[in-house]
Amino acid sequence: MKNRFSRRDLLKLGGFGILSAAGSVALTNFKPAEKADHKAHFLQTPTPMEHGEGLPGTGDVDHERNGFNPGDILTDFDYGKVSTLPNGQTLREYEIVAVNKNIEIVPGIDFPAWTYNGRIPGPTIRATEGDHIRIHFKNGSDHPHSMHFHGVHAGTMDGVPGSGPGGMVNPGEEFIYEFDAEPFGLHLYHCHVFPLARHIAKGLYGAFIVDPKEGRPQMDKEMVMVMNGIDVDFDDANDFYAVNGIPFYYQNHPIQIKVGETVRIYLVNILEFDLVNSFHLHANFFHYYPTGTSLTPSEFTDTIIQGQAQRGILEFSYKHPGMYMFHAHVTEFAELGWNGMFEVLAA
Repeated sequence: MKNRFSRRDLLKLGGFGILSAAGSVALTNFKPAEKADHKAHFLQTPTPMEHGEGLPGTGDVDHERNGFNPGDILTDFDYGKVSTLPNGQTLREYEIVAVNKNIEIVPGIDFPAWTYNGRIPGPTIRATEGDHIRIHFKNGSDHPHSMHFHGVHAGTMDGVPGSGPGGMVNPGEEFIYEFDAEPFGLHLYHCHVFPLARHIAKGLYGAFIVDPKEGRPQMDKEMVMVMNGIDVDFDDANDFYAVNGIPFYYQNHPIQIKVGETVRIYLVNILEFDLVNSFHLHANFFHYYPTGTSLTPSEFTDTIIQGQAQRGILEFSYKHPGMYMFHAHVTEFAELGWNGMFEVLAA
């Protein structure tokens, strides 16, 4: 019989809500079991939350010290510096810097991340189909990195080692990625330097939205949600799960919408070390557009599954006021951070 627990076992004891810096050191020196013994899992002691009593979770991290806040990332769309090329085409330019940064993911636990522009996920790059994109990428970290965009572009702009000078940008060096925004839809970008799993898992990813030329139907609210995992002990197994970088954030800070308001969510899965992720909406259904490359939804449902790099657009509205959960429909993911709330207010 095993006499050690994995970090996942410890997390399920509900102890992270009271961890201090000393607790972080203790965990650093803790040796996990080679494989979690699920028969030995303890029941979680619920941590009462202001907005969700009885839900698992932790308190707030220091968002100011982190330099970003998932509440802002939700609606922070970066349209770049806009100008017009001689041929009349719209040019959008972006400045992206890769930097090493310690990020507090739950109280008392810092994660040595690799980031684009100091945040996880990186900036949500947004353009219109046919725009010309110019990314000024600088590597300010101590490891080689790149930017690989999902979409259509020349091989030399693919950001993969062996594809050209942009395939692996060394520390202190720069490269300009340049391509037209196509096709329309919801895409993503991430580092493609090897070992690929580690470069992604440490935080080098972000959403890339290409709007159709004619636009999408107007919505009252638009939000971006990038689903990710965090492997704090680098054993190639996630210890936390999150949306937009910080576990439990949207449980601690419910997203406010009004009855009847139309909501569009750009949902991206960049989870490493687990085969699939999912999104479940409570007491409601949504129209789902896989990859966002069609203006016609593929289904009307309350739960969808995505493999890594899969993404899609969700559209819905609520009929009744109240508090409604949204979360991964894998219990472990939800209990370890991928869990949030919509606070639906009367119109």
